[in-house]
Amino acid sequence: MADQSPPSERHRQGMATRRAVLGDAHVDRAVAGETAFDQPFQQMITETAWGTVWSRPHFSKRERSIVTIALLASLGQDDELALHIRATANTGATEEDVCEALMHVAVYSGVPAANHAFKIAKSVYAEMRKSVGDREDKA
Repeated sequence: MADQSPPSERHRQGMATRRAVLGDAHVDRAVAGETAFDQPFQQMITETAWGTVWSRPHFSKRERSIVTIALLASLGQDDELALHIRATANTGATEEDVCEALMHVAVYSGVPAANHAFKIAKSVYAEMRKSVGDREDKA
């Protein structure tokens, strides 16, 4: 199932963008967990989501992050939502940006979707603050 051809330029760009947004640790874990079964899917999302859409020049990574968070919250994609909230540390989207995006979710996708997304965001931000505090304590 796995494609053995060398990575395309779009794949290389996608991997660079993916690493810039999600961080090396996350991407390294995803690549390490890749199997012959999901390798075609991983290649496709690296090339299309990251190498094409996220690499386009018009929106900044911050703007794409805000849009992505609103879409994932609207769709109820909790794991991906948490992942992209964590990624705001790399994209420049602030907690205030995320709050505003989730306010839009409440109006356009429904209060229950936004309510649940706020719960996820609060939990992720608390985890992120604890992680920063733990690193500062060790320094």
